[in-house]
Amino acid sequence: MKKYRLLVVGFLGILMLQSQAQQTIIKYLSGTDKDNTVQWEFMVTKGMNSGRWSTIPVPSCWEQQGFGTFNYYSDKVNSDEQGLYRHAFKTEAEWEGKRIFIVFDGSMTDTEVKIDGNLAGPIHQGAFYQFRYDITEILRTGSDHLLEVTVSKKSANNSVNRAERQADFWLFGGIFRPVFLEIVPQTFIERVAVDAKANGLFGMQVFTRNTKGKQSVEIQVQDLRNRNIGSPFRVNAADSNYLKTKFNGIKNWNPEQPNLYQALISIKEGAKTIHSIRQRFGFRTVEFREHDGFYVNDVKIIMKGVNRHSHWPESGRTLSRAIHLMDIALIKDMNMNAVRMSHYPPDREFLDLCDSIGLFVLDELTGWQKGYDTIVGRKLVREMVLRDVNHPSIIIWANGNEGGWNRALDGDYALYDPQMRFVMHPWEKFNGTETKHYPDFNYITNAVLYGNEVFYPTEFMHGLFDGGHGAGLDDFWNEMMKHRAFAGGFLWSLHDEGVVRTDRNDSIDVAGNAAPDGIVGPHREKEGSFYTIKEIWSPVYFNTKTIQKKFIGKIEIENRYLYTNLSQCKFEWKLISLPKAGERLSKEKIVHKGLAPSPALAPGEKGWLSISWPSGTIADVLYLTVYDAQGKTIVTWSSSLNWPEDNIKQAIHTAKESPVTADESAGRLLINCDGIAFEFDKATGFLHHVNKGTSEISLSSGPALAGVKLSLSSFKHYRKGDTYIVEPSYGETRFNVRWIFQSGILPKLEYSYSQRGVADFMGITFNFPEEKVDGIKWMGRGPYRVWKNRMKGQQFGVWEKTYNNTITGESWNYPEFKGWHAELFWVTVRNKEHDFTVYTNQQNIFLEMLHPAKPKGQTNENTSPSFPEGNLGFMNAISPIGTKFQAAALLGPQSQPNIQMNFTPISGVLYFDFR
Repeated sequence: MKKYRLLVVGFLGILMLQSQAQQTIIKYLSGTDKDNTVQWEFMVTKGMNSGRWSTIPVPSCWEQQGFGTFNYYSDKVNSDEQGLYRHAFKTEAEWEGKRIFIVFDGSMTDTEVKIDGNLAGPIHQGAFYQFRYDITEILRTGSDHLLEVTVSKKSANNSVNRAERQADFWLFGGIFRPVFLEIVPQTFIERVAVDAKANGLFGMQVFTRNTKGKQSVEIQVQDLRNRNIGSPFRVNAADSNYLKTKFNGIKNWNPEQPNLYQALISIKEGAKTIHSIRQRFGFRTVEFREHDGFYVNDVKIIMKGVNRHSHWPESGRTLSRAIHLMDIALIKDMNMNAVRMSHYPPDREFLDLCDSIGLFVLDELTGWQKGYDTIVGRKLVREMVLRDVNHPSIIIWANGNEGGWNRALDGDYALYDPQMRFVMHPWEKFNGTETKHYPDFNYITNAVLYGNEVFYPTEFMHGLFDGGHGAGLDDFWNEMMKHRAFAGGFLWSLHDEGVVRTDRNDSIDVAGNAAPDGIVGPHREKEGSFYTIKEIWSPVYFNTKTIQKKFIGKIEIENRYLYTNLSQCKFEWKLISLPKAGERLSKEKIVHKGLAPSPALAPGEKGWLSISWPSGTIADVLYLTVYDAQGKTIVTWSSSLNWPEDNIKQAIHTAKESPVTADESAGRLLINCDGIAFEFDKATGFLHHVNKGTSEISLSSGPALAGVKLSLSSFKHYRKGDTYIVEPSYGETRFNVRWIFQSGILPKLEYSYSQRGVADFMGITFNFPEEKVDGIKWMGRGPYRVWKNRMKGQQFGVWEKTYNNTITGESWNYPEFKGWHAELFWVTVRNKEHDFTVYTNQQNIFLEMLHPAKPKGQTNENTSPSFPEGNLGFMNAISPIGTKFQAAALLGPQSQPNIQMNFTPISGVLYFDFR
């Protein structure tokens, strides 16, 4: 790695220009990101590896490099920890006569900067903000210099500590963003602020330094290929300049079509260019309409958003372009269109990518639950807005979080923002908005009935462990969309904020129940909610749940885009033949595929998608995948084309080996059928175990009625023709069981039950030793488990997964093995004794596969729903899951307890294959 990095870019880090005499020169003293660093001398005063000089990569968080002390919520240990940095650098002789600034993109927290023993300026307070010093007068061009930086985790300003370091996130220390020199002519463009409207009106504030009377400021708008748009326009140069014009035929910026332009801004003296920069921007208009909503380009928007921390396990707050791209790709892949920068402004590059890829952004001043004082707060608002003002993706400024605002700062944003973006207080009813955090379903219902403010919760569906996020979102979103002034919502949060603890053998720490609340894991491992959100928030929304046997060739759809007609999308269908249960090596096969005509539905319209395929086609499942105009997959919808009873007609027939025999002892009944022995416990009526030759199969303790204590009222067994019947009966709960054994037919279990009152789950269960389970293969929805209030997002097919004991948010081997699995047709349990398969002939049966282990960090049962005593179940109803703050019952209709419908007994049939 080279010791110095020299880049020639526009002021504000934008683009290269033609002549070095006219350019801003950027010389990096640090690296540029977590993967490109420069070693500086370093010593930390307390904690790990303290009290001695060594080296550290810059930028970085020093804890992640093995120094100092890890803290979460507050600096409980070594709060006065400091990091001392030294770095030698050289200035170039050709910089003579220029102005030189040193720029820090972010340093936690108080930062004192010296060059050759001279203070560069006042100590900077505030971690997440770009700050700079003019160091021209303390440098000698063409000479060697020593940079010394002292970084204090704890600020001398208590309001900074309250805002930034008494917060629900990891509290790092260090120079975590790049450091560079910025070299400009004596006469230079200091900064610009764009206001480009959707109607083509263009305005720009241009702030210059040291201009002279004959000089002018000129702007040439271009596309991103440097092709001129219109003619240049200019004004006589002054310290503050405002230039405006109007363009025709421009393309607007929005998150679905993120069209961008650039402005070439120059200080001219006659034909000579003194200094030039380029600034990227987009034409778009943001309006807040009271009692109505937010409008972008005269379109009322719905923000489908998520809260995102800047975080990576190995590097803390120090990130890279690759991580930013990964996060934005994940957000877009979930069909989101918005992101909230909780609870601090992000890296510049993240915002650049939001501009170019297309996301609405809420940019936030830090203040977790306490605000900055007015003096330091005003400095930090200025630093944030000056850095971020030209990003078209930013549509709202957030002045703190959950009480962490200083109301005296609300008006300061407009001082630096010619667009006059809306200023909000996340969580508060403020300025005509209602952004309640973590409302329950009843709150949503009341807001719909009575609310007048523009409604968009900036944190909701808290995703602790496997709860929240997709669980309950379907009900919440459907209810929220009824609000007359609905503007969207932001899930909490994108990823588990786990850190690699260099003091704990590099294990990942999620701070108990404080930080495992993401839709994805620390390294962006996808949880089941990822796919639920993707389906619920799909801009192409399917109102059809499944296809019936007599499919008429039409599927109802809805266009939930804001700006895109569905004629721009591609609809691809596939008919798939799935492998059978006993076909170990077979894979799914495409029977037919084609493209359906794209319906010309405008945003907000509903209509029908027509699909046709050759008559007589035999297939198991229909997959329908929608692609956007760029070829990106929006959503895949699937439906079985058969019912379970159709699927098992061939499977249940076996080779006849011998007549069924029965052997009874005092406490046991032994049934032999086609070489397989079934032993029943006459005291309970349960299957006790199964033997195939010398292999014992430890399936036992069932069928039991899930969640109900049974008392056996009778145990009958008898021969009927060429079948043998075993009938345990449990009269007090009206639970009836009938086993039917017949040579040449798989053993059949018929059951029926009635269940009074509400129940967490309903169905029948068996037991099988967890330690003997190797994996499962099944036909149904997968590959992830479901909850009653998180059904969407899984595809119908044949799936396989090996055993794991993943605890969502504490380990990240996804998909989780244990839990409920939807729309079961059959399952093969792979185990250390002898694999066996169970078929059902009913629709909407859920497989219970073992019991998910409870998280070590849980403090309540909201995210650990109850399961039956038996660990292998075939269920008619399953449990919902809650959130960190709410029990499941508070999350809407799909989260309520189960009831038996219309007092009609529930019945079912299973077939068991132990061959």
